[in-house]
This record gives sequence, C-alpha cells and structure tokens, in this order.
Amino acid sequence: MNSSKRLLSTAISMVTAMASAGTVAQDNSSENIEEVVVLGSGETFNSSAVTDAMRKQQSTITSVNALIDNLPGVSVNEGDTYGFDDWSTNISVRGFTTSLDEQQIGTTIDGIPNGGSNYGGGSKANRFIDPANIGGVAVSQGTADIASRSNEALGGTINYRTDDPTEDRRMRVEMSGGEFDAQRYYLRYDTGSFAEGSTRAWISYSNQEATDWITETAENEREHVAAKVVTTVPAGTLSGYVSYDDIHEDNYQRIYSAAQFEQFPENDFLSSEWSGVPYIDQLYRRGWSTLRENLLGYAQFDLDLAESLNLKGSVYYHTNDGRGDWVPPYLVDVTDDGDSGQSEFLGGTTAMTGRSAGQFFYVDAGGNALAPIEGCTSNIVTIYGQAGAQYDPACYEAGAIPVMSYRHTHYEKERSGFSLDFAHNGEIAGLQNEFRGGFWYEDATRDEHRDWHRITDATSGPEFDGTPYWEQYRRSYPQQTNKWYLQDALTIDSVTLSLGAKQFLVDVEREDLFSESLDADLESDSDVLLSAGLVWEAPMDGTEVFAGYAENFKAIGDSVLERPESNLDNLDPETSETIELGLRYTGEALAATATLFRNEFDNRIIFLDNNTAAGPNYLIGTNGSYFNAGGIESDGLELLLDYDLNPGLNLYASYTFLDASYIGTGDAAVDAAQGLVPGNNAVGIADQLFVAGLDWRSSLLYGGLSAKLTGDRYVDLANTWEAESYVVADAYLGLNLADVSPALQGISLNLVVNNLTDEDYLGTVVSGGAWIGAPRTASLSATVDF
Repeated sequence: MNSSKRLLSTAISMVTAMASAGTVAQDNSSENIEEVVVLGSGETFNSSAVTDAMRKQQSTITSVNALIDNLPGVSVNEGDTYGFDDWSTNISVRGFTTSLDEQQIGTTIDGIPNGGSNYGGGSKANRFIDPANIGGVAVSQGTADIASRSNEALGGTINYRTDDPTEDRRMRVEMSGGEFDAQRYYLRYDTGSFAEGSTRAWISYSNQEATDWITETAENEREHVAAKVVTTVPAGTLSGYVSYDDIHEDNYQRIYSAAQFEQFPENDFLSSEWSGVPYIDQLYRRGWSTLRENLLGYAQFDLDLAESLNLKGSVYYHTNDGRGDWVPPYLVDVTDDGDSGQSEFLGGTTAMTGRSAGQFFYVDAGGNALAPIEGCTSNIVTIYGQAGAQYDPACYEAGAIPVMSYRHTHYEKERSGFSLDFAHNGEIAGLQNEFRGGFWYEDATRDEHRDWHRITDATSGPEFDGTPYWEQYRRSYPQQTNKWYLQDALTIDSVTLSLGAKQFLVDVEREDLFSESLDADLESDSDVLLSAGLVWEAPMDGTEVFAGYAENFKAIGDSVLERPESNLDNLDPETSETIELGLRYTGEALAATATLFRNEFDNRIIFLDNNTAAGPNYLIGTNGSYFNAGGIESDGLELLLDYDLNPGLNLYASYTFLDASYIGTGDAAVDAAQGLVPGNNAVGIADQLFVAGLDWRSSLLYGGLSAKLTGDRYVDLANTWEAESYVVADAYLGLNLADVSPALQGISLNLVVNNLTDEDYLGTVVSGGAWIGAPRTASLSATVDF
C-alpha cells in the first residue's frame, strides 16, 4: 500500500504541474451528468447514455456500474446492495456478459482501457471512479466505435467519463448513510479557473463502508482519492486524471438449485459466527474476501493542428494489487515430516512447490496428523452436504486438535500504454469526407501467486500465522497489445457511408517462477476486422436511419494459461459479427430510438468452474478449464423513449426483446460431453427487459419512480433450471434548499429507496449457480457546497 501511495503522490504532483501550462480561457464545465439519453447523431450504431434521473435513483454509496441498468439492452446485477462485491457483479449487453467467468464487454475510463474486467487482476469501472465524480456513462451496443481501446469488446463498449472541473471555485461536502450500517463521506475541492482563466482542477477524497445485507457481519470499506485538471491551449485542450482506490469486500456465496432459493430466498449460507468446526467455518463470511488497490493516471491532449486536421493522444499508467481469500477446512500436507509432527502445523518453514501429498484435518498435541475413528459417520450438514468423517470432531478421540488454512491468492498487475488518433476532414469530388485512424499500444504484466497460512487456533477464530506454510505457485504473465484502425466516411447529400478496418496483435506469455511447468507463449492475433455503416438524415428534422455491420474480437486472455496442464492447441480466440438497423429521433422534448440487431458469437470460450454444490476445490482454486463451445446466436429489438411531458415532468421507457441461443460446436459428441444442447437458451440472458420511469422536478422538490422487468433466465446449460422473471422498483425524493433561504444556497438532501417492494429474486447468474438479489434498501445523503 505504501508504494502505491508514493506513486499516487507523484502522479498528483504531475497533474498539478500540468495545471500551470495553459494560456487561454475555456468555458465547458460539466457539473452535472448529461441529461440527454440518445446519443450517436451521425453514428452507424446504437448508443445511449445515462440521464440525471438515473443517477439520482441510485444511492451515492453504490458503485458507478449500477447507473447504466435502465438503458436498453443492458442488465446490471450486483450481489451487494451497495455494489461492494466484485465476485457477484454481472453486466450484460445484448447477450454479451462481463461476470465472474466471462468478460465480453469493453470498458474504458475517459477512453482509457481499464485493463480487463476479470476477477483475478482485472478492474471494473468502480475501481477508478467515485460515483460523485461521474460526468457521464455512454454504452455503445453491438458494433460500437471502431476506435474503442479494448480487446474484450465482443458486445460493445461502456465508456465512463469523469466530471470536468467547475469554472467557479467550490468546496463540496457530501455525507451519506443507509441501511446495513452504510456510511459515506466525500470531499471535493474545485479550484475554479486560474492561470489567466485557462486551467481548472479538482481533487476529491471519499470513504465509505457497510456490512452485508444477509448476516450483517461483513467488513466492507472503500477509500478513494482522485484529481483532475483541464487546461486550454490555443490549439485545443490538455487534461490529466489520477485516482487511487483501496477496497476490502467480503463476498456473497452463490446458490446451486431452484429448490434452495425457493426454501431460503434470503440466505446464501455464509455464516456470521465462528463455530470452531472447520467444515462449518469454511463458510465464515469474513473469510471470503476481496482486497484490491488500484492506481490509474493518464494525460491526454485534443488538438486541432489545422482547420481540417485533429490529433488526439493519451499516455497512461495503471497498477493493480490485491488478494482473494478463502478458509479451507484442512491443512495441506506438503512436506514429508515422518513421525516428527506436521511442519505445516508446527510452523517456522515455508514450502515452495506445486506438489502436495494430500490434506490432514486433525492433529494430536505433538502435531501428528490423525485419522478418524473407523466406521464413524458424521452428523454435520451444511449447504455443501453431509461432512465426511474426517471433518467431524466427534469422529476423533478426545484431545484431537482441528486444523484449518487461510488461503491467499495474490494478484498484481502493472501496465502502461499510449494511443494516438487522427481525423482529417476534406472533400473528395466535392463530397464531404472524413478519414480517421489510430494506434494503441499497451505493455502489461500480471503476476499471481498463492500462499497458504495456518489458522493459529481453529477452535476460536480466523486469525492466521503471518508466515505461510506453503506457497503453491508463483507465475508471471507478460502481455503486449497492439491495435490499429482506419475508417473513411463519405457524405453524399443526406447519406453518410463509412467503411473501416482494424486489427489486434496480442501476445501473452506464462512464466513459471518455480520452474515446475513449461513456460508458454500464445499469439492471439485477429484477422483484419471489417466494419461498415450508413446514416441517412431523413427529411423529418431530427430523424436518422442508421445501419451498421462490425466484426469484433476478444483476445485469448492470460487466465487460460493459469492451468499449465491444459492443452491450448485447439483453442481459438472468440469472435463476433453484429448487424444492426435502426431509427432515431431527437427533438426538443422527445428522443426515441428503435433498433433491430443480430449477433453471431463464434468460438465461445467456456469456463468450467470448480465451484460445485459440494463446495470449492481449494487446491486448484477457481481457474477451472477452458474450451471452445461453438457460440451464441442472438436476435433482438431495442426501443427507447424519453419524453418531457412538461418542463417539470419526464417520462422514460425502454424495452428489449432478445432471443439468444447456443449454436453448438458442430460435433455432437463434444456438445454432449460439455452438456451443451444446440438451440438451448444462453445461460443468464433474459428474454426481455422493460423499464418505465417517471421523474419530476420543481424549484424545491424533485423525485422519481422507476420499475424494471427482467425476464426469465436459464441458470444451466441444459435449461432445466429457470430463474423466474422479476420486477424491481426504485424511488428517490430530493430537496433543494436554495429557494427556501439564500442562506441555504448549495444545500440539498436526497433519499433513495432501491427495490421498493422488497422483491425476492435471483440476480447475477453464471453457469450452474446464481446470487440472490439485494432487498429493499433506503439511504439518505446530504450535500453542501461552499
């Protein structure tokens, strides 16, 4: 943590230094999130962004991921009511998913790539941006922008934009509290314009904490520091941003059957108390933890070098350091100690090898492993089923000592990169023409190692020996990414035609620092990927017809190299093809879109989880195995309406119909072996989404109510377990005291109630399991500006 904070100090100093470089004034402050829903005028793909109302209906304590849930084609589920659990977070767009086991949607922060969204070494947007510093979130479904900098963008890109500094000097204080012991405080100072009016900057700090909503024993805490500067120069703008995020989350457990949810709709069976019996205490909630530190810094420029030529560029640096915890109900027998007692229990040494000889569960006073009484049957039953005799203290002679591990998987990632984009506007045969292109380079290294610590007294609590008794593995995964793209757009009267090409060149390696397995080098280059589009400005003002086609690609990630014994010779990168046809209208009071789309997702890499109803296999973790499983074919329709009924009343509605099914591998035997049935519905994808919201505002009060229907989803590949549809409603009520008295200028209150009707439902779905959705939760925030 200390090294990250030193880097943070250095980065803030760099940002501050940039603040003295400007010479010309600028007036483009963005204090509030954009209120326009429909984006993309002139674009050949559907794109939409959050509104101010969508922001207000989410608690200030929650994560930025939740803001996009009401957009068409989008579904966001988080196991924790405040978004504190990355383990159970799921974002899906048109049948593509970012979750624990799949990452198919690109994520950028002000256009900067996030470095992947996977659990082990990845970082979703909430690790980089505080909810109060959001300036906008745009979702580009399907074909997306050709310049998008992500090699996960099979199904589009989500770009989270940070808020620009204000023109006027301001100090903002925000205090929030909510159910489940939630509290948050946030401070932000905006400098206003300085350096002859050319520069603005802000710096912010926030701290928030809460417990879980099931047992109310989790220790969740987040600390976030960020700063941004924007400077105007004669040719354009310079900007810089830096953020540091430190979070501790205790996780939720998924459930494994419809019967379990029906009988226990508000219980994931992680325990709140330490029992002293390891088989039971492997489900101790505070032993299921995610710890992460993220530091991100970037500098950008946007310059008009000539009237017809624009140049944009960025450089960035990111580090991610963290840990994932579990508490296996045994010690691993790594060293052959003979009759002198188990060194894993006695302590003092650390074995560094990938090899082990089994596990032991109880020892005598001398540290020698014990065997259970022959013929004994355990009476212990948990959500993982009936315990074996080796786990039950009643199956040992008096004086047997239980043993237990605290397993840490350490994740580290360091990456740096740059991007350069140009756009030239000119004429070809008297017709307007835009030619643009760009290049993106990133060098990244992800390190991962796993160590096992002895819990010092398994009868009393989870405290563990700081010196591990076993380091299971230590590996490094260097990766280089190169991307180029070119696109030309020609306007003929009211029609704009575009044609583009892009290519990814990705190389990833595995280095075994124990030298117990072969190193590996995997090239995951794409073909040249084509895109094409058409936009017609219809005779009716504000109306456009658009059509687009794009080929997308996801590089094979380093996670597939985590199991050295896996054969990757026949594993291909995932690809997709998207076609969409739509109509958009934007007027003074009305904005609407209608989009038909078709996706074909090929070479889908399936993650076969080691987590089963019988519990995790702690020795090989959650890496599982990977294989190409044909793909998914999806067709759908998106509708969106945003209508100002009058200056103080707004109606919002969106509807998505989606038919997503597996197309299989083409080999019936392979499909059968993996449990795939071609034509079955894709796991976790709702057949329909419908959102309706009504928001009103006056000089003193504002408020809103929205409801979202999520259709039926299947939880298993065989389509035998169906998670039923559900409706979740959210409401908010705010008070702006500026009109009550001039002395109260800058003071506001906001009350938010999520899941207003306290609906029981299954939220995030992954193959074979699902997390329970959060219950009704109320929170209140107060904001004061000085």
